[in-house]
Amino acid sequence: MVYRSTRSDRKKQAFIGLLFAATAMAKAVPARSFQHNAFTRRSNTEMLPYRDASLSVDERVDDLIQRMTLEEKAGQLFQNALNLPANGSSTLVNTTVLAIEGNFQTHFNLAGAVDSPRVAALWHNNVQQSALNTRLGIPVTMSSDPRNSYIDAVGSQIAATAFSQWPGSLGLAALRDASLVKKFANIVRQEYLAIGLRSALHPQVDLSTEPRWARIGGTMGEDANLTAELVVAYIQGFTGDEFGNQSVTTVTKHFPGSGPVEDGEDSHFTYGKNATYPGNNFEHHLIPFKAAIKAGARQIMPYYSRPMGTKYEEVASGMNKGIVTDLLRNELGFDGIVVTDWGLVTDGVIRGQDMPARAWGAENLTEIQRAEKILNAGADQFGGEKRVDLILQLVGNNTITEDRIDISVRRLLREKFLLGLFENPFVDVDAADKLVNTPEFNAAAQDAQRKSFTLLTNNATVLPLKHDKRVKFYTEGLNTTLLAQRKVTVVATPEEADIALIRLQAPYEPRPGGFEKSYHAGSLEYNVTERARQAAIYSTVPTIVDIFLDRPAAIPEIAEQAKALMANYGASGEAFLDVVFGADGYKPQGKLPFDLPRSMEAVEASNGDVPFDTVNPVFRFGHGLSYEDC
Repeated sequence: MVYRSTRSDRKKQAFIGLLFAATAMAKAVPARSFQHNAFTRRSNTEMLPYRDASLSVDERVDDLIQRMTLEEKAGQLFQNALNLPANGSSTLVNTTVLAIEGNFQTHFNLAGAVDSPRVAALWHNNVQQSALNTRLGIPVTMSSDPRNSYIDAVGSQIAATAFSQWPGSLGLAALRDASLVKKFANIVRQEYLAIGLRSALHPQVDLSTEPRWARIGGTMGEDANLTAELVVAYIQGFTGDEFGNQSVTTVTKHFPGSGPVEDGEDSHFTYGKNATYPGNNFEHHLIPFKAAIKAGARQIMPYYSRPMGTKYEEVASGMNKGIVTDLLRNELGFDGIVVTDWGLVTDGVIRGQDMPARAWGAENLTEIQRAEKILNAGADQFGGEKRVDLILQLVGNNTITEDRIDISVRRLLREKFLLGLFENPFVDVDAADKLVNTPEFNAAAQDAQRKSFTLLTNNATVLPLKHDKRVKFYTEGLNTTLLAQRKVTVVATPEEADIALIRLQAPYEPRPGGFEKSYHAGSLEYNVTERARQAAIYSTVPTIVDIFLDRPAAIPEIAEQAKALMANYGASGEAFLDVVFGADGYKPQGKLPFDLPRSMEAVEASNGDVPFDTVNPVFRFGHGLSYEDC
């Protein structure tokens, strides 16, 4: 017989929560590896009602939740990262087993690149087997940041390795094609399913109204209506025909829109904690979220930034009752899962860099007070945390009721049942390699890369280039072997060349720190030295420039001096060359997803919450030439 404590008993048990956690941490938990495809569920739960797929989801949730101890409920409220073993093994490390079998956690995000879908699938099955070793056998929901583009920024995006490699979301926005966005999401859904990923920590629908913000690369640009249209297609693609066992749940972020950050600084950091609205344009940033909710958004993530000068409390959105309960739930009618962004409670270290908890506006609260504030705000899950002990204390000392915990646990369990995880938590290991980045998926991704290039200038109709073996090229930012494969002659200096091909990164000011340095922030202009270096090339040889725009750039000098200027949002060297030479009929089809400002002075004079308000931009939203126009 399985022991089930009464609610009175569990309240008493909560007082010893810290002792429970300490005891669990002290256990010598052996690492496990299940190197096979046949898995079995714990026999003592097989006949219980929550295992009966013929019952309604609500009936199953009701049955399961009344069997859970407070410790088991508390474990559901946390989602933190797991990493694949660095040595290519699929064996679970002790800390992973402890998180699942000691802290009863069942929500994790997969951090880092996946090199082998098969290994990732086998590891995922080992994770699920560990979950089935627990008393109730609640399966794990594994999530992921975006991992299908070129961008690799810890904490926000993971570069594609084994997966199909698309342009970033800005590139999809540049193509203005909702059907393509749905196709992209549908393909990514299938790749996620192949290795057991059932939750996407995206789409990101913040508006890029503050051009300096470091996270614009994950958005769909500056226009609220375009973003609203595309997010609907995005959610539809991840859902499939209906939300169920072939779906990947989505986490739309960052509510209520985190584009308008003060001075463009990101709120991962103490100097970027404020969201400001000098143009009184708060409501405008809700437009994409309203569309997402109407389209069936399953989960929503608030950001760290605190809203300044509004009617809401000036604390981080994830612990802000006015934002989460009053606005998101009551006013906008969202009844899904609210998961906070990572690390609102506990200080941590990310890539060797000390990172304080992003509890902006509540820095002086203790950890347990922050946890209380997050729950009272209406959030359901703590992102990037594993502080089960705090939940046990809050319930144990009657600060938070167990009924309040049940509300969130119910939402989280319901999602697992709808995803079909209780029926089949495992994936087909042998099929994983065949299902990820199939020839069809790869072709679609490569096609989108090439089409998403945006042609900004094409003086004297220099593009597309004609292939001529006699022409000598000077290049920067290109693997010269790509040119050698095309029998293109490369020379060492601009003076020797007939044409220069230059691929650049949008300007930014490098920041220190293992984590902070991956955030491209600061000036949108190249410094004086770099501008002079580039100008010398442009004056020496006709130059075609391609600039990677992970945020807007203030580059009027390139537009004036280069023979042609293109923009990309994540594209390979092969894709660039195909477009430059017009191979297989490829030509740039993208349109700018934001304005390109003329200067930093213009940016600093604009309102960070208002779209399209920098004075006299070099290129406006929607600009993009085609070869036929030139």
